[in-house]
Amino acid sequence: MSEGLLKRYGDYLPLTADTPMLSMGEGDTPLVESRRLGKQFGIGRLFFKLEGCNPSGSFKDRGMVVAVAKAMEAGHTTILCASTGNTSASAAAYGAAAGLETVVLVPAGQIAEGKLSQAVAYGARVIKIDGNFDAALNVARELADSYNISLVNSVNPHRIEGQKTAAFEIIETLGDAPDNLFIPVGNAGNITAYWKGFKEAESDERASRLPQMMGFQAEGSAPIVKGHPIADPQTIASAIRIGNPASWSSALVARDESGGSIDTVSDDEILEAYKLLARMEGIFCEPASAASVAGVIKCSRGGMDFSSSTIVCIITGNGLKDPSVALALASHPLEESSADAQIVAGIVGAQLKQ
Repeated sequence: MSEGLLKRYGDYLPLTADTPMLSMGEGDTPLVESRRLGKQFGIGRLFFKLEGCNPSGSFKDRGMVVAVAKAMEAGHTTILCASTGNTSASAAAYGAAAGLETVVLVPAGQIAEGKLSQAVAYGARVIKIDGNFDAALNVARELADSYNISLVNSVNPHRIEGQKTAAFEIIETLGDAPDNLFIPVGNAGNITAYWKGFKEAESDERASRLPQMMGFQAEGSAPIVKGHPIADPQTIASAIRIGNPASWSSALVARDESGGSIDTVSDDEILEAYKLLARMEGIFCEPASAASVAGVIKCSRGGMDFSSSTIVCIITGNGLKDPSVALALASHPLEESSADAQIVAGIVGAQLKQ
């Protein structure tokens, strides 16, 4: 059983004697080595960091536990966030665990049902904003500036501090940093956090090297790649459908200092990776998470030689966050039969052997 990040990594987090040791068992997520995809695309060793195994089903819990604990320490009774889904689920879960009120602002019509149902189930006040995520975040910032309420989006530095712990875990499992870290980029807080974690570990001599940070945005929602905000970002990967990332500048630092890159993948490439990951590795992720794997595939097909590389792909959220995508991409239509073994055998056909 995980002891939680505040206890496990307290020496590396901005905690004081007054910080509540809040935990829902976050962190200590699996780092699973590829069985098939790595070989297919010529990669020396390929790993998947399964952040969907966190309590609310995404990487957001790492930063949220620190942000909420610090909000409690500061005496706040209400937390607030803008969200495309995962932040709202995480904030609502940790708010409930901490006995705080949670207010969530979501862009109307742009949040996956699985994530919205989480926020509702945890008892959050959910307000649909007439606008996109960036508009919702602007409203959240204004409210936090004017009222006694704690904003727990990734603009809160405590979020970044918590999320950096995933880099520590990767190093502990592998024995060192990987050669490359592939990661989806939406609001850009996560690539910022991982780079911070890797740098701290290397500075403390817990790692002997630093990875290249390889970030990927969806093609229709790629402000960092295009060099300007996107007024109306579009992608099936709702978690990274963000037109003006809050951590834009620090993402560029991570890219440049690591000698990595931030590039785009199309929705078709994301969905291909989503299906391959599920059907070849048994890993069910939400579409945005597949952007990391899509990035590896794109780079491999583009001629990059990873034959001697150790690569980690960050799988940021569980597939149940957005189940409608899985149903839409079903390999076999849902079929019906009477309760008769011979009829079922006839439907299944050649896959059955005597």
